[in-house]
Amino acid sequence: MKMRHISLATAVLAAALSLPGCQKGNAEKKDASKEAPVLLIANEDVQTLGMSDYASGPVITGSIQPERRADLRAEVQAVVLQVLKENGEKVKRGDLLVRLDDSAIREALGSAEEAARAAGQSFEQAERQYQRMKTLQAQGMSSLQAMEDSEIRRNNAQSDLVAAKARAATARQQLQRTEARAPFDGIVSDRKVSPGDTAQVGKELVKVIDPGSMRFEGLVSADRMSELKVGAGVYFRVNGYPDSDFKGKVRRIAAAANPVTRQVEVLVDFAGPQSPAVAGLYAEGRVQSQSVSALMLPEASIQREGDKSYAWTVKDGKLAKVAITLGERDDRLGLFEVKSGLKQGDQILRRPGSTLADGRKVELNKAAASAAPASQAGG
Repeated sequence: MKMRHISLATAVLAAALSLPGCQKGNAEKKDASKEAPVLLIANEDVQTLGMSDYASGPVITGSIQPERRADLRAEVQAVVLQVLKENGEKVKRGDLLVRLDDSAIREALGSAEEAARAAGQSFEQAERQYQRMKTLQAQGMSSLQAMEDSEIRRNNAQSDLVAAKARAATARQQLQRTEARAPFDGIVSDRKVSPGDTAQVGKELVKVIDPGSMRFEGLVSADRMSELKVGAGVYFRVNGYPDSDFKGKVRRIAAAANPVTRQVEVLVDFAGPQSPAVAGLYAEGRVQSQSVSALMLPEASIQREGDKSYAWTVKDGKLAKVAITLGERDDRLGLFEVKSGLKQGDQILRRPGSTLADGRKVELNKAAASAAPASQAGG
């Protein structure tokens, strides 16, 4: 009886210990039997990778600069009295921008004008005297020497009058130079002085630019100078305008390379209606000198993880995450060249999301093909 009780207790204990294991095994089998739901995608979510014409050429880097720009500098030494415009303000041609102290110049102008008036009176008197001596000499009532002396005095008085008028004109011009005015319609880009500053001759006062005359002043490596030609198309991007691609045409190519960098300066005019309104922005692009055929992929279809790039393909009803190697970017179309990882005819997700899983089943939702949003591919 005692042995029978021990055997029964052992059996009950074994059954109790085996119960959690059975439950765990059943749970694992149940979880394994669960599969991720099929991902429904529309036609708009998939694109077929094909060959495209890729425009290739030398890289051009530089900045956006206005063609019409003026650095207004002090032409006389004086104290700054007023600065009437601030950075970014629009100005019209002839608008007063900076006024310098003109008190000393006004006094010099008054003195010069008074001297010119006195010289004029002296010349008129000498002229009358000469005319009288000329008449008397013709009647034989005066000597020839007296007439010549009168003529010399007249000529000297005339020279003094011309010199006095020149001094007055110089003083008048100096007075005008105490006012810095806008040479054309534009925008004040850089104010250099404030009221109370002492402006020496040649000191920068203010800069004015014409935002409608922007151009791309770029540099190209001299090694690829043979690919440049006037009129060639240029596609480039400008810092501060991440969503805009600009295009232009080469207007002029410098005849000499930079002796330090060995780069050639190239001037590019904007070809489209749009151009940046801010000068000095960095720009980078490519001169379109030749065209080659290559696999091209839009940036929206690329997933980046550090230095690596991936694309999601749809094959045999499943998703596959494929590592790809990218080449140069075509600034004209905004596409990247695919060097490896994909081939022509592959089905690619246009806008893959971050919740996709490698190997997940997909199915084309024909009923929603015309209305399914592209974001549906992201799960």
